[in-house]
Amino acid sequence: MSNKTLGLDENLYEYLHSVSLREPQVLVQLREETAQHPHSRMQIAPEQGQFMALLVQLMGAKKTLDIGVFTGYSSLVVALALPAEGKVVACDVSEEYTAIARNYWHKAGVAQKIELHIAPALESLDRFITAGEAGTFDFAFIDADKNNYENYYERSLQLVHPGGLIAIDNVLQSGRVANPQEQDKITNSIRAFNQKLHHDSRIAISMVPIADGLTLALKLH
Repeated sequence: MSNKTLGLDENLYEYLHSVSLREPQVLVQLREETAQHPHSRMQIAPEQGQFMALLVQLMGAKKTLDIGVFTGYSSLVVALALPAEGKVVACDVSEEYTAIARNYWHKAGVAQKIELHIAPALESLDRFITAGEAGTFDFAFIDADKNNYENYYERSLQLVHPGGLIAIDNVLQSGRVANPQEQDKITNSIRAFNQKLHHDSRIAISMVPIADGLTLALKLH
């Protein structure tokens, strides 16, 4: 995982931020607090957050899904981009990590836009489908345990409507997916997942080399 874009040296990365990044202070504060966390690399890069916010705005999204909250950067950056009536449905298993997220959602004045479900994400997603929410989401972001990516993707594909967008994080695995010497379970799982999406006729696809790799999957039908 990486909380900055792979392959850029520090000078170029700082330049990218200096001419592109428009990060609200509340997101800066959240990112700085998370940087002190032992699992800080789990946070998305700010340039990725800004890119996702732009996608949400371009789509005119109103209802989004956040699978894997951690300390809340992705849910917060999307909530800030949504209209007043917009909603982020967020799924995570950790009360500890999401307590930080809740704090910043309130600081940013968007807590009313975010509906948090503390439970295994697959249980929550299946519950949404059973409750008749299939085809009602505009956008989904997947950034949870990598071994379940295919399951999260299949549920998300049911939950977003045709023309909806699914974004999947960490698809480059710090470059390990391109190294045949790397044969750990997570890397192999991501390789298989990437191949699956490459050949999936239900979607239009683009893998964007931002942060640790972000695949965009547009549901076609």
